[in-house]
Amino acid sequence: MPDLPGLPRPLPESRAIDPFIVMDVMGEANAREAAGEDIIHMEVGQPATPARRAARERARTALERERLGYTEALGMPALRERIALYMRERYGVAVGPERVVVTAGSSAGFVLAFLAVFEPGAGLGLPSPGYPCYRQIVKALGLSPRLIETSAEGRWMPTAADVDRLAAANAAGLLLASPNNPTGTMALGGRLGELAAACRRQGLWLISDEIYHGLEYDAPADTALNHSDAAIVVNSFSKYFSMTGWRIGWLVVPEALVRPIERLAQNLYISPPAISQVAALGAFDGLEELEAIKAGYARNRTMLLEELPRAGLDAILPADGAFYLYADVSRFTDDSEAFAKTMLRESGVAVTPGIDFDSARGRRYVRFCYSGAEDAMREAARRIGAWLKPK
Repeated sequence: MPDLPGLPRPLPESRAIDPFIVMDVMGEANAREAAGEDIIHMEVGQPATPARRAARERARTALERERLGYTEALGMPALRERIALYMRERYGVAVGPERVVVTAGSSAGFVLAFLAVFEPGAGLGLPSPGYPCYRQIVKALGLSPRLIETSAEGRWMPTAADVDRLAAANAAGLLLASPNNPTGTMALGGRLGELAAACRRQGLWLISDEIYHGLEYDAPADTALNHSDAAIVVNSFSKYFSMTGWRIGWLVVPEALVRPIERLAQNLYISPPAISQVAALGAFDGLEELEAIKAGYARNRTMLLEELPRAGLDAILPADGAFYLYADVSRFTDDSEAFAKTMLRESGVAVTPGIDFDSARGRRYVRFCYSGAEDAMREAARRIGAWLKPK
């Protein structure tokens, strides 16, 4: 990195990580909104709705009556038990609460998992396009990201052959997100089982990002724990449970990893936020509200898959889950970042350029997040169509 004035020496190369571009887009969109412009947000991947009523009521009561000090580093026992029950209810998988680790969002979960199982310099397979923070967390921790170039023809998912290539290159693990961000596609048709078997055969860790589970439209998402008891599952209350700002998530890990992760959590975080853990317990009491919100996402998805192709954005897979559409914009541009900036400036619709998710091919793609209110999403489609219409 270059020398920075006022610092005694250059920053280490491990700090030379890329920006999270979607946050920069959100910053510009918010600034335009504050200046009086009418902006529709389709850039940041978060629900437009607040936490469920039961979660907010539990938090309100706790603020009035409880001390809300440190909890155990692994999380409140009651929340760990409830997450274990949820895993059994949703997937039919028996997970003891002692294997559940409550974290300060899934981001802290990734840090804890990576530090627990990987030596410095170890390689981790990351399908591309993929969530950009994977790469940056891996780099910041002194690990080596090994990008796996997936394709639309393969529904943006890695294969067992990719796992074999990782092993041949001495990588130590594979990180899989299904549903995927930014594409919304899933590992269907036995693919998840194949990947788990390949990791087991090659001696690689399988880390399964299941943060978008619950948000599927045609087929239910499967957990990696149904295919490998050695898999590490990362999940969160952010997406399906509509609690992004509460920063609360969880891991499910093999028993042998519980104590090593507990020691890391004690020293790095002391404990997850107490108020967020209380709210998370209440979130499980509002599942019918969450399903109603999901139905709204499904309507947005259907509408956009009809309207965006009419505007010329016809190279989109009908995403299986999450709340994203990953669109090929190469008929309009070879610079998705400039395309997104111009769209924001001229139409008032904020989207994320694909270079955030795929530095090699992302100049041809943008990501649309359709988690907003239905009226706003329909208006966004109208604006995009008018903006792209030949002048």
